[in-house]
Amino acid sequence: MKIIVDGFGGDNAPFEIVKGIVKAINENDGFSVIVTGNEEILNKEFSAYKYDKDRVEIINCSEVITNDDVPTTAIRVKSDSSLVVALKKLKEDEEVVGLVSAGSTGAVLAGGLLKVGRIKGISRPALCPVLPTLIDGKNVLLIDCGANVDCKPINLCHFAIMGSSYATAAYGIEKPRVALLSNGTEDKKGNELNHQTFPILKSMECINFIGNIEAREILSGDADVIVTDGFAGNIALKGLEGAIVSVLKMLKKSIMSTLRGKIGALFLKPVFKDLKKKLDYNNNGGAVFIGVEKIIVKSHGSSKEQSIACSIMQVKSIAEHNLVENIKNKLTTVDLNEFIKE
Repeated sequence: MKIIVDGFGGDNAPFEIVKGIVKAINENDGFSVIVTGNEEILNKEFSAYKYDKDRVEIINCSEVITNDDVPTTAIRVKSDSSLVVALKKLKEDEEVVGLVSAGSTGAVLAGGLLKVGRIKGISRPALCPVLPTLIDGKNVLLIDCGANVDCKPINLCHFAIMGSSYATAAYGIEKPRVALLSNGTEDKKGNELNHQTFPILKSMECINFIGNIEAREILSGDADVIVTDGFAGNIALKGLEGAIVSVLKMLKKSIMSTLRGKIGALFLKPVFKDLKKKLDYNNNGGAVFIGVEKIIVKSHGSSKEQSIACSIMQVKSIAEHNLVENIKNKLTTVDLNEFIKE
């Protein structure tokens, strides 16, 4: 099994990317890594670490796609960039099961769709991050969180199929609970898109649909997969991230404002450390761009060593559980055309 990594994607490339690759290889077996980017710089970075050199291959590239580039234009024009070369290798080499990139989200999504191609029968691929919940050991998948701003009912139905397949492949959940993000739990709540999508999801026997869920319950653990359009999903995701950071800052400020708080914090230090670990995206890998023919994991732009290593292992785990084939199999069990007219 080979996993390809965009060596020059992200705010901390290439040094944190290299550190993440070394960490993943030194701590795990069963795969090798191909890394794309400036060969001279990458060799210099790798030379600082001890690792099995037979498990790392470097493909030299002369260009880098940045966040300032127009995604579709960059994919077309910067053909020798670390991302485009990685996508080309992913598409053409059967032994390469997946790609990890912390680079421009727009470029990764555009490149995945244009260079790798979507699964036949899937209307639109989607971005699916993993979020922690209040239940220890349980995560929730939010799909879509930004790849598709405007959606139709068929898109949300395909998101439900893909998210359910992902939950089964990655976490072994036999019948993942699928919920539709709305402004209330009642069946009739939501906008027109929700009103059209709800009865279709309810009729789909290939998923375990449990109804609507509100944004405040995303981290409750009541659902395994939460389906929404990319606009609402992105707002929900960033709202959660911002709220968590703000609450932690306010908590720290309040604790450090009094002597009693400082003394209490000493006793609660293990609790805060555990909480920080659960909420740190670096420990959960990246968001899967799900619905394309190969596995693509988009890591956070500011990813460091731990996040890159986790993303690599995320690809390995998903590949071992045949996510793409699971999605294809689920698609054969449902005919959405009888419900939806494009």
